[in-house]
Amino acid sequence: MFCLVDCNSFYASCEQVFRPDLRGKPVVVLSNNDGFVVARSREAKALGIPDLEPFFKIEPLLKRHNVAIFSSNYALYGDLSGRVVATLQEFAEDLEVYSIDEVFIRPWCPGGDLKQFGDRVRETVWRDVRIPVGVGMASTKTLAKLANKAAKKIPALDYVCIVEREEQREWLLKRTKVDDIWGVGRRLTARLNALGVSTGWELANMSPKRARQHFSVSLERTIEELNSISCLPLEDAPPAKREIYCTRSFGEKAASIEPILQATSLFARRASEKLRKQKHLVGEILVFLQTSHFTEKRYYRSTTVKLPYPTDDTRLITRAARQAIHSLYKDGYQYQKSGVGLIDLLDPAYSNGDLFQTAQLPRSTDLMETLDAINKKFGSGTTYQAAEGVQKKWAMRQSYRSPGYMTSWSQLPKAVCR
Repeated sequence: MFCLVDCNSFYASCEQVFRPDLRGKPVVVLSNNDGFVVARSREAKALGIPDLEPFFKIEPLLKRHNVAIFSSNYALYGDLSGRVVATLQEFAEDLEVYSIDEVFIRPWCPGGDLKQFGDRVRETVWRDVRIPVGVGMASTKTLAKLANKAAKKIPALDYVCIVEREEQREWLLKRTKVDDIWGVGRRLTARLNALGVSTGWELANMSPKRARQHFSVSLERTIEELNSISCLPLEDAPPAKREIYCTRSFGEKAASIEPILQATSLFARRASEKLRKQKHLVGEILVFLQTSHFTEKRYYRSTTVKLPYPTDDTRLITRAARQAIHSLYKDGYQYQKSGVGLIDLLDPAYSNGDLFQTAQLPRSTDLMETLDAINKKFGSGTTYQAAEGVQKKWAMRQSYRSPGYMTSWSQLPKAVCR
């Protein structure tokens, strides 16, 4: 049996943790640069506020209904996600952190009462972290995903859904559209619909061999999973990424090269930190620069840079990225975005050098470890490169950002006793 614990409206719920006055009220969270609505509380959804809608279009609607508006606060969300995971470890030794707001676990309940187990999970996470969650349980991960969706949509289930009998599986699949199934995207949905497959039940009854022959082995596994044949085990650790990208739109358009160089230096540092976290080196990077898609005078260029040797040194990666920007930049444009991609990742264990090849010096590795340790202890960005600048006018807009309740001493919540 697999159990999927999924946080409800996670970003919005995180903002309500330290603002209990907003519980039961409409809350929305905006994307980078306050561009789009990316999270809505249940009350905001009830008002008809659409998802992924440009903020400027619905700002009057939000203010008319006194909706609480927040910019994305990823440090807060990441910390609370970690606390949810730590709480769930009380219920299972085996778990898989699938995303920032979803965790698969193997339910352990000696009495065999899965409903009671699910209720206890919800109550404990709420008690310890103040994040509401939905719980779905089934014999495969794909069915557990569908059970979790049902737990949130069907009021009678009270956020806990268990699919353990055949009639429950059939009932659920007949009411599930094929595009709501984990791993079935828009293009695949169109192809399946053309074959007359529009529900989960119809997909479950497709021949797995036919699916593999005409589509892919992934769809074959999905069909097996829908038929209670487990093909996807829990992954104790997420697989290492094959590429690492850090890209952002600027808070204000850049008409000169200096703010672009500063922003790209920041992106290179963040990508390097992710690289070291998964204990890899990079041999080649990609850098791009572009204007807005909505301007008449458009520009987009990218280039790749081969590094002199595989490295995880932020300084070397940043130097290469800045050189690339110099080659890409042209006067006369209003630039909106740049990015750095680490595209040739290597496991140090399989990075064999020779007498004629330069390699990263041990003191560089030691320096990067020291910087990472400082930033981990005192907060991201405590140490950074001078190349990133001090007055960052290009920085991401976050007009509605909540305080760093869990990452900044000066912004800790204050309790007043009278």
